[in-house]
This record gives sequence, C-alpha cells and structure tokens, in this order.
Amino acid sequence: QVQLVESGGGLVQPGGSLRLSCAASGSIYSIDDMGWYRQAPGKQRELVAGITGGGTYKDSVKGRFTISRDNAKNTAYLQMNNLKPEDTAVYYCHATIWSFYGRKDYWSQGTQVTVSS
Repeated sequence: QVQLVESGGGLVQPGGSLRLSCAASGSIYSIDDMGWYRQAPGKQRELVAGITGGGTYKDSVKGRFTISRDNAKNTAYLQMNNLKPEDTAVYYCHATIWSFYGRKDYWSQGTQVTVSS
C-alpha cells in the first residue's frame, strides 16, 4: 500500500522556476533514500538529484536545482530554477522504503515538465 505521489509539473518559460513534490504514504517504517529522475523522449531515464550525501546532482543542473526533504511529512522536493528547454522531460521520484511489506523500491507516477518559450 506504499505509494509515492508526485505533483508540481507544468509548462514554464526558459528562466522560470518550478517546485516538484513527492510524498510517500502508507505503513512506512523508514525511508532509506529518495531521489529525482527524468526521462526525455528517446532517451534513457537519468538521475537528476539524490538526497544521499547531502545532495548529489547531475552536472547540467548543478547550481540550478536543489533537492530537499521534510522527514516529518515523508516528502521530498525538487526546486528547479533557471529552467532550460533541455530540462524538458517527465520527472519521477524514487525511494527505497521499509514498510510492512519489506524493503522495496518505489516510483512515482511521473509529472511532465515542459520548458518552452
């Protein structure tokens, strides 16, 4: 019954900002890690930002994207500033979660981010 529910995507002009949210729900014992991935048309899914080690980022988003989390809410965020057309993709949240059902990997449903003028 564990789920990752994602929100915050949309259409934005180059240079604009968006904030994605990913909330984990269910009978959660603990969350080992959380991260953000994206997949553009015709390309493989890639890691954008991970919370491990205080924050790990894809080189092309360093200085523009920031990952954070609210442990009390079991929620991760991705603040995206100075967005570029190259950032256009479907963004996914991923988490490894201990729950009543054991230790498993979970993915959000994905949200479209489109950067266009």
